[in-house]
Amino acid sequence: METVSREFVRAAPRLDGMVVSAVGYRTRGEQPGLHRGLPSPYLTLIFSLDGPVVTGESPEQAGGRDAVRTDIVLGGLHRSPAYVLRPEYEAGIQLAVHPLAARALFGVPAGALAGELVTPGADVLGHRAADVRELLCEQGTWQERFASLSGYLRRCAADADAAGSVRPEVAEAWAWLARHRGTGTLRGLSRHVALSERRLTTLFRAETGLSPKQAGRLMRFQRARNAVVRPVAAGAAPDLARVAADCGYYDHSHLVRDFREYAGVSPSGWLAEECRNIQAGSHGGGEE
Repeated sequence: METVSREFVRAAPRLDGMVVSAVGYRTRGEQPGLHRGLPSPYLTLIFSLDGPVVTGESPEQAGGRDAVRTDIVLGGLHRSPAYVLRPEYEAGIQLAVHPLAARALFGVPAGALAGELVTPGADVLGHRAADVRELLCEQGTWQERFASLSGYLRRCAADADAAGSVRPEVAEAWAWLARHRGTGTLRGLSRHVALSERRLTTLFRAETGLSPKQAGRLMRFQRARNAVVRPVAAGAAPDLARVAADCGYYDHSHLVRDFREYAGVSPSGWLAEECRNIQAGSHGGGEE
């Protein structure tokens, strides 16, 4: 029986805040199964280096004929898990992209990606992305791959004039939600940006694919997930009641309900699935 190996390599994106995190991954000898791609306040961009990524909105779809199979994954903001078929061998680079950078990097607002859980990235990004993926597959080190990917994204941003710009009220609304760690009220937010609640929600949803309230909840969930992961990475058990209080939940039960909504399982259930990957370094690292 082949020994299981897991390699996760992080890079500092250095793309003016457009990319929040970059992780290179390579696993071998895994038992085939399903992985949950959890919702977050960031877009997902994956360049697979070892066969297509196979995903679905349910375990049945991911394992069936209707699964989405693509070498480049582009995922918009979503509020339910994406189920990813985990093969015995896999490798790639996964980026967490700020949703307000979608126009600059992808040529469309994040709201345009909200219709599907996962979009074949080449359909949006075109042949240049496919060429970059081929280059990444040929390169021998993570350092080379990260440098090539950063160069590609910088070129995308330099050519982004046709996509327009994010309205300043929406940009400030996102920043305000982030400062309040997802716990501010819509009334307070609308007053801050001097727009009615209805008008703000319309503009915000068109740009990101979510309402301000939905985005705030994802920010809070992301913070809670990171807080749950940190002690596990250090070999300790998380204090879920403390996490709930620190992250703005009413109580422990409220945190569990959010986990069940966004992950499909309880915090303890998710940790049982992800424990080995967390300890290998696949979670955390600045996405907060």
